[in-house]
Amino acid sequence: MTNHKILVIDDSRVIRMRVRDMLPQGNFEIIEAQDGVEGMDAILSQRPNLIMLDFLLPRMSGWEVFQEIQANPELQNIPLVLMSGRKEEVTEKMTEPFEYFEFIQKPFEQKELIEAIKAAMVKARKPRRTAMTTAGGASTVAATGDISAAEFQQLQAQVQQLQGEVAQLKGQLAKVLAFIKQKLK
Repeated sequence: MTNHKILVIDDSRVIRMRVRDMLPQGNFEIIEAQDGVEGMDAILSQRPNLIMLDFLLPRMSGWEVFQEIQANPELQNIPLVLMSGRKEEVTEKMTEPFEYFEFIQKPFEQKELIEAIKAAMVKARKPRRTAMTTAGGASTVAATGDISAAEFQQLQAQVQQLQGEVAQLKGQLAKVLAFIKQKLK
C-alpha cells in the first residue's frame, strides 16, 4: 500500500509519463488527470500529498484549479508545483515571488523536478495571509498569526483616520437633523 499520492494534472500524456518516469521509485502512487475538471475531482476525492499542475488545461484552466485550491483552506496546504512552457502566462495572473507554490518551466530535467517538489513542500508549510478590506475601501493584509510592527502601525493609523471620519459624519448628521427639525416647525 502506498503512503503518498502525487497528482499530475496535464493535458499532455508525454508530460504525465515523463514526470512518472523522473520520480524515484518508492512508496507513492501517481494519479493522472488530463484536464482541470478531472484534476479537481481527483484533488477532492484522492487528497494527494503533492499536486503537479499544468497552467494551460482544457475544460478548466490551471489558473482556475489554482484559485479553487487557494479558496479551500483544506486544500491550501497541499504542496503545489505549477508547470508551464511559458512563464509569462503564469506571471500575467500571479506576481513573483511565488509564495505558496513552486513554478517549473517545461521542459525540465529530473534534478529540476525534484528541487521544485522539495521547494513546494517547504512553501506549503508557510502560514497563509488573508486580505481584508477596510471601511474606506483600502486593502490591507492580515497575517494568520503575528503581524509586523509596521503593519500594526498602519492599521492603527487607519483606525484613527476612520474614527475621525466617523466623528465628522456624526457632526454633519447632527446639523442635517437640526435643519430638518427647524423646517418642520
